[in-house]
Amino acid sequence: MTHHEAWIRVAALEELKTQGMRVIQGLDRPVVVCVHEGIVSALDNRCPHLGFPLSKGTLKDGILTCHWHQARFDLCSGSTFDLWADDAPAYDTRVVDGVVFVASHPRRNPDAAYHLRRLHKGMEQNIGLLQAKSLIGLLKGGAPVLQIVREILNYAVQSLNAPTGITELAIAGTLHPVLGTETTYLLLLRAAQQIAQASKDSKRQQREALGGSTYSFETLKHWFYEWVRGRDREGAERVLLTAIEIGLPRAQLAEMLFGAVSERVYCDQGHVFDFINKQFELLDFAGWEHAAQLLPLCLPQLVSARGAEEDGTWHHPIEIIEPLRDAERNLPETLRNGAGKTWSEDSRLAETLSGDDPLKIITVLQDALLNGAAPCELAKRVCYAGALRLARFAKANDVGDWFNPQHTYTYANAVYHAVKRTQSPDVVRAIFHAALSVYMDRFLNVPPAKLPFAVGETRGLDELPSDPKALKESLLQVLNEQARLDEAAKKIARYLRLGHPLEPLFDTLTYATIREDLDFHTLQVLEAGYQQYREWRGGVQGEHILVGVVRDLAAVCPTPRARLKTATTALRLHHGDRLYEEEA
Repeated sequence: MTHHEAWIRVAALEELKTQGMRVIQGLDRPVVVCVHEGIVSALDNRCPHLGFPLSKGTLKDGILTCHWHQARFDLCSGSTFDLWADDAPAYDTRVVDGVVFVASHPRRNPDAAYHLRRLHKGMEQNIGLLQAKSLIGLLKGGAPVLQIVREILNYAVQSLNAPTGITELAIAGTLHPVLGTETTYLLLLRAAQQIAQASKDSKRQQREALGGSTYSFETLKHWFYEWVRGRDREGAERVLLTAIEIGLPRAQLAEMLFGAVSERVYCDQGHVFDFINKQFELLDFAGWEHAAQLLPLCLPQLVSARGAEEDGTWHHPIEIIEPLRDAERNLPETLRNGAGKTWSEDSRLAETLSGDDPLKIITVLQDALLNGAAPCELAKRVCYAGALRLARFAKANDVGDWFNPQHTYTYANAVYHAVKRTQSPDVVRAIFHAALSVYMDRFLNVPPAKLPFAVGETRGLDELPSDPKALKESLLQVLNEQARLDEAAKKIARYLRLGHPLEPLFDTLTYATIREDLDFHTLQVLEAGYQQYREWRGGVQGEHILVGVVRDLAAVCPTPRARLKTATTALRLHHGDRLYEEEA
């Protein structure tokens, strides 16, 4: 085989006619060249579905059929008759002096616009492989991650009736600065697949704002709370759309939504609050012009949610709800009295938040606010207490028990970010809800798991690798085995105490999470850990937070990892890998 300018010599035409097909090695992939019904054609020899050699297929009536899954391709264009298979790249051919040549590059030169069209097509038709290939093309072509996030969001807000996939998309926006290209790809693909599947049989019902333009914030907030209490989705949505249309500041939108969800104590185990937080974060990344389409997606869950006040365990054996409600009623005055004071933290706060007396927890939070504690600082400490539940979660518990501290921790993280947006008493009260949920999880730390040694102590850690790459590889290996919680925690502690860069560690943790067949809760814990680690700027709190993250992941690893199959196949096809040795 010799090269002729931008063309690759295949064979003499008569020789190719006798063979019918021949596979040559192109510049980056095998190419099958055919003579069928007197016409010379060439396609990428790897079936775009799963890479099976098309040269093993059958030619008939201008159609090349792959025998593995019976995908059929137009020989002239490479277009498939079976949408799940995707089109095969086609190559130009020419015959010069009785010799067949094939172009060194496919006929179509895909650019960003081409990949974006295919991404939308893949989501509309719910074809995971097409979504995967499009995302790879965009990322490898240098498309900014936030542009891709916006494109996926554009499709989502026109198609979804519920926030499915929005959490994953927001997490991609948060984590992408510390992720490598392929981990980012896996995370974006997870979001796109979730959204495409959820929108497959749904039809977005568009509602309109109220007709007026002179409503006050207090009026709209009052109406919104009333409709949420009355479980009236239509009324609540029209009020929310009105608030957006008249241009209420984002802090007031946050007060309306987070305040309404906080009227019910820790409702639906924090999911609704967390969904709303993710929607706000996504709008920060992708643009607030999407607010009128995105924010209403939380309303079905918001109006139907049940609060912890309906749960008997919050009333017995200790009545928690009544003293909590008293504290909430006094909260406006508490915040006013604490304004302008300088707070001095003492050990009593941390000890009480991790203790077993819910009434003392309410009191210590009130006292901190009265003494000038900023709500954000208080929320951060409650979130850290939630992280310790994960870090010290007893291995004797069932795997299903991890959901409790998972929900508490991600809820507490969402509360922290909500309070950063607005310090309204209606939102600050959620700090109390998060702290009491930490208390409700106390039994899961009996007996408490040991943290991987005190700060400064290295006994048992020195035997681990010191090279950051070796540590990350050994962490992935530990997560290939069941219930290696303590070993995973020690590797995290070793990595952090050696002062290695944080970004590669989070790339590894994100990859280790996204490769598993898990729902979004473990991914939420990872993102919350990333956000809270940054807030604490490392230190012993940061180590404890990441120990909790990796123990939470190790508790459920490994899974079959079936969801990784499509993503990996698309990557191998993009890289030009030989999926079958017979192509050599």
